[in-house]
Amino acid sequence: MPLTESYDDHLPQEDPVALDGAVGNPDDNVVNDTPSASDPTTGEGPAAEPEPTLPEPVRQRIVTLTAAVLPTLPLDEVPVPLRRVAKFAPNRRARLGAPVIAAQLTADPLFRQRVTARVLADAGDLGAAVVEGTAPAAADPVEVAALAYLARPRGWRELIDASGAAVRAEADSAVVAELVREAEQRATRAEHDRAVARVEAEKLRDELARVREELGQLREESRQVARTLRETQARERKATELLATERGRAARASADVDAELRRARASAKEARSVDDARLWLLLETIGQAAVGLRRELALDPVDKLPADFVADAFAEQPGTAPAGPAARARDTDDPARLDQLLALPRAHLVVDGYNVTKRGFGEMSLEQQRKRLITGLGGIAAQTGDEVTVVFDGAERMHGLPPAPRGVRVLFSRKGETADELIRRLVRAEPAGRPVVVVSSDREVADGVRRHGAYPLGADSLLRRLARS
Repeated sequence: MPLTESYDDHLPQEDPVALDGAVGNPDDNVVNDTPSASDPTTGEGPAAEPEPTLPEPVRQRIVTLTAAVLPTLPLDEVPVPLRRVAKFAPNRRARLGAPVIAAQLTADPLFRQRVTARVLADAGDLGAAVVEGTAPAAADPVEVAALAYLARPRGWRELIDASGAAVRAEADSAVVAELVREAEQRATRAEHDRAVARVEAEKLRDELARVREELGQLREESRQVARTLRETQARERKATELLATERGRAARASADVDAELRRARASAKEARSVDDARLWLLLETIGQAAVGLRRELALDPVDKLPADFVADAFAEQPGTAPAGPAARARDTDDPARLDQLLALPRAHLVVDGYNVTKRGFGEMSLEQQRKRLITGLGGIAAQTGDEVTVVFDGAERMHGLPPAPRGVRVLFSRKGETADELIRRLVRAEPAGRPVVVVSSDREVADGVRRHGAYPLGADSLLRRLARS
């Protein structure tokens, strides 16, 4: 594999240029015994042989050695394309800079000699042996080939070829060892499978014997069940005959009961007429007594409702206090249920303002949300005559609010208090038994007001009711 085989898109690219097989020593600091390109003893003239094909491990080792010495070279001795690579972290230098390093080693003999001087100094005795054109038998063939490529002593191509042969032999040996290992594993698995098959066969024989025994028992049980079935069928025929007889008797008894029931209903109707007359007389008496009691106590019609007393704490907030009742509802978003509750006498509708507006028309500004909801509630108050209170979060006074429609009370929570807490105070202020409907999709609000006798409804029920208006 050529040294410049792979490239990296993140680094500057430079095409490799084939160089002479042997290079001189233009730098005094370079240790290289390779003859110059014009030395007739090398057998290589100006038209040098092409770069040898390097085994992949050798190519990687050459790049690694060069990347390791790059930071140790003076800046003016580092080729311009490699100056950026020299600043990389050690683990990234060889990985990301491999294409540029390979290109410079091939195209720049002077740079290669400078790298070789540093690498041979670090290699010690092995470097000296490679420079002399020999390779110790115990040395790593990849390391020998990498040093030979850089130093390029006499016969360096043979050292690289020998390294490639050693690498290939090692790879072939590894493949053979892997094949042997796999064959041994297959043989072990086959033996294990045979042992498992023998055990399973024994289990199957035992299971077959057991199934045969159970089959004999089932056949005997089947014969017994057949006899029991015949006896049961005979008893069933007798029971059917008795049932027909009892049905006739029951029909006659039912006719007698119906006749008696008609007679009892006629008697009850007469008794009910008497009771109705007594009840009417009692109600008339109670009504007259209530009129007299009201006159005696001098009770005048009230000007304020319970929610108005809660609203007194918010005198700085705009709002009106119309008369009207409330109702208790189940958790539902059905507008028909809301209509049923608002139809109850003296109902009081309490609305969690922003919970409804942000669910129904959250794309508007808060001011537009409030205005749209209050206007819609004014229509409901006008249609039903109920008391309507809408509560918004807001510790500061809201300026520029339009006047609330007739029958709609608008409240804002004070500083340190949420709209949810204000809603629960409104519900607690109502007398026991008065129907109060709270519209909010907040589960905590719904659970809180339900404990105080109010009827929570989801925000969608009111939104659908407003859309229908």
